[in-house]
Amino acid sequence: MAEPPSRAFNQMPPKRSITLTPAELRLMKILWQRGESTVAEMVTATSMEGELAYTSVLTTIRILETKGYVQHRQEGRAFLYSSCVGELEAGRSEVRHVLHRFFGNSRERLLLSLLGDDEISPEELRRLKETISLTPDDVQEAS
Repeated sequence: MAEPPSRAFNQMPPKRSITLTPAELRLMKILWQRGESTVAEMVTATSMEGELAYTSVLTTIRILETKGYVQHRQEGRAFLYSSCVGELEAGRSEVRHVLHRFFGNSRERLLLSLLGDDEISPEELRRLKETISLTPDDVQEAS
């Protein structure tokens, strides 16, 4: 059977989606922690937070694969899934999305929003100040 015309001419992988849904993030965390896993292993790994159905995990993992976050290889009859995107990279992508969507790409507005949060501890504030003070001068001057 031939591929649908939309995929037959466009062999580029689909563009990676910017954000992960809570269900997708839950499975990504399992892959980041465990590494390569089958759907059955991921179902078992979800049992701590309320086990997901096999079909739910399979559907979500296929969506992640379409988005470019996950890849698979076949071993015998089983498909083994692994992440294509590291946890740090995914986190940075999420922050960039929030930065763009809610703060007009202004890191200053984002930081001021975080600093204005009543839940920030004195220790967190101290570490932030220390980190900012260690920023290279050329980066500070470019701002």
